Amino acid sequence: MNIIPHKIKQGLSRVPNIKNIIAVTSGKGGVGKSTTAINLAISLAKNGVATGLLDADVYGPSVPILVGERSFKPGVVNARFIPLDKFGIQILSFGFLVAENQPAIWRGAIVNKALDQLLFDTNWRDLDCLIIDMPPGTGDIHISMCQKMPITAVISVTTPQDIALLDVAKGIEMYKKMGIPCLGIIENMSTHICSNCGHIEELFGSGGGDKLALTYGFEILGKLPLDINIRLNSDKGIPIAANADNFIADNFIGDNLIVDNSIAELYSKLSVNVLNKLSLLGKDCSSKLGMGKLKIVN
Repeated sequence: MNIIPHKIKQGLSRVPNIKNIIAVTSGKGGVGKSTTAINLAISLAKNGVATGLLDADVYGPSVPILVGERSFKPGVVNARFIPLDKFGIQILSFGFLVAENQPAIWRGAIVNKALDQLLFDTNWRDLDCLIIDMPPGTGDIHISMCQKMPITAVISVTTPQDIALLDVAKGIEMYKKMGIPCLGIIENMSTHICSNCGHIEELFGSGGGDKLALTYGFEILGKLPLDINIRLNSDKGIPIAANADNFIADNFIGDNLIVDNSIAELYSKLSVNVLNKLSLLGKDCSSKLGMGKLKIVN
């Protein structure tokens, strides 16, 4: 893969060693945003993209559980965090810095400061893409992140029912007003697959993601099922996108690991669709100008 930097908002500086930042958003909680973000990041890495994941949900970080590192503490070198290396990606979460049952009883200004440190004061190593698992909502934290962080684009995650679509639409409107492009929509829990008979059922209705995409002129990047194997593996700390290859032997000790190549393939196709949409954005050619090294010829 040859991933190039794409345009960011004018006036912002890039984070060293990160070409593109893609924020995975939802506007509301409970739609499977974090599960989607971690599996997307792993799938990008498996497709040859140098990928990192930043869990920006300070009030409810779930990435430590999803990657099986509930007690991990990142190292610090020269006042900079060292991210966790696992599943072929670099990972950092606020949940690594506090006890699991300790709430972040913080006002927005303190949260914004913490997120700045997690992004800018971390030794990210030559990333093509950094996936940010955004907190739900459209408040002060999100506005500050959009204003200060060089986010290349966002991806919106929704479930099919109207109660989710309403909040996700608000999120899309916010990022639009902040001048950050949306690559498309992921419809999570699109269908339920019965673990006994394989029957497919639309528990949360149908067509919701398509309706949202049509309204805003986006495309559906992928439709992911509500499947018990995704949940079982997430609880065990081995995301299902990683289960289809040698991560099993290297990172899991125990019984009842669920390997489902068909679902892993869905996440892989999702990652390819994300890359295709990313490639259509405007290119950042500033590095080609020499950054102050141009010579004036009379």
